[in-house]
Amino acid sequence: MPRRQVSFFVGGYYHIYNRGNNHEAIFFERENFLFFLRQLRKYFLRDAVEIIAYCLIPNHYHLLIHRKTDALADILQRFTLSYSKAIGKRYNRVGTLFQGPFKAILVEKEEYLLELSRYIHLNPVKAGLVTHAEDWEFSSSRDYIEMRDGTLIVRDIIQAYIPTPQAYREFVESHQENHKLIEQLEID
Repeated sequence: MPRRQVSFFVGGYYHIYNRGNNHEAIFFERENFLFFLRQLRKYFLRDAVEIIAYCLIPNHYHLLIHRKTDALADILQRFTLSYSKAIGKRYNRVGTLFQGPFKAILVEKEEYLLELSRYIHLNPVKAGLVTHAEDWEFSSSRDYIEMRDGTLIVRDIIQAYIPTPQAYREFVESHQENHKLIEQLEID
């Protein structure tokens, strides 16, 4: 197996993502999305990883995280395995659920951190699932604009730059102006 190209270090911010094998679904019904989020809470304890933003769409997921301990790769591997096993059992599936190991990109610049949060929240819009980011239930967009007061994410980092719910909504909706930056964030 090839070694991961990105180095993980405590205090780093990372874009973590993966998709279904052969671009197929990894979420088949609402309960799958909810189970995935419960597993995130179980494996990504606050003292290990802070989740800054997330989005789950039928065939892939995105996480923006802040690493707080040395155990990130192990946590992600156990988390992914637990979800894959549960889906296999629930749907009597065999074989690989995910395309491969999770992908990780180190977020090195503030501008990239902000654009990445926008990109993550716009994923369901780009996929044609909803018209507005906040219409998608399985993303942290609703938390940032205070349509929901969830406890899974840590909002302080993004809110230090974009402090109000209305300003964040406008930032996300202004994605047309920053189309080139967002194109750089897209997964293949």
